[in-house]
Amino acid sequence: MVHASLSGTGLSPTRVRDALLDALGPRGTLVVPAFTPENSDTSRAHRALVAHLSAAEAEAFRASMPPFEPNTTPCPSMGALAECVRTTRGAVRSDHPQTSLAAIGPRAGELLAGHDPRCHLGERSPLARLYAADAQVLLLRVGFEACSAFHLAEYRMTPRPPRRLYRCVAGTKGNWFTYEDVALDDGDFAEAGARLPEELLVRREWAKKPVTLFDMRAAVDDVCDQLSRYRSRNDLN
Repeated sequence: MVHASLSGTGLSPTRVRDALLDALGPRGTLVVPAFTPENSDTSRAHRALVAHLSAAEAEAFRASMPPFEPNTTPCPSMGALAECVRTTRGAVRSDHPQTSLAAIGPRAGELLAGHDPRCHLGERSPLARLYAADAQVLLLRVGFEACSAFHLAEYRMTPRPPRRLYRCVAGTKGNWFTYEDVALDDGDFAEAGARLPEELLVRREWAKKPVTLFDMRAAVDDVCDQLSRYRSRNDLN
């Protein structure tokens, strides 16, 4: 699973995608987040889009929002590599209208199938399958704050995390789907990543920014323990 920022590298997302697929080999599967927060009126992304609009304009914008379509809805906030993978011939995308993943490779269909629309990134999402498959995570010129794999640790922490309501457009225009799920919070992911044992991480640098590779299972287990100990005391620092 790759999170990437290609700005400043001088390379096209197609070249980076192909290099990653070459490194994985014919048996490997490349996975990227293909999230669509713009599809929800409960997201920070949506609030930013309508911040400059009047109340009437914001309501008109909301009414015109297209529904999520796995085969066509872009994922602009996830970066050029994610959009490149999503649009590659033969790519598979999971069905969640806000937190889908996209993948290329022999296990893409297996890993991304059955993404429950009421479970962003928990046990009924591809993250749980990636964890079970002992996947690796590559942070390519981004920090741990971008590591969506850590959201699986949120679902597994003790005490259980708070929940909230989400809304997004699904199926047809004007069809607003409301559901309850974990209140996702990546605000302390950078600190949690900094606390990971160094022996879990392979560190390099590319185009003056860090590159970090690690096994998802070990990292999620460690972060789950961290969140269970620190979040309830609100003193992760």
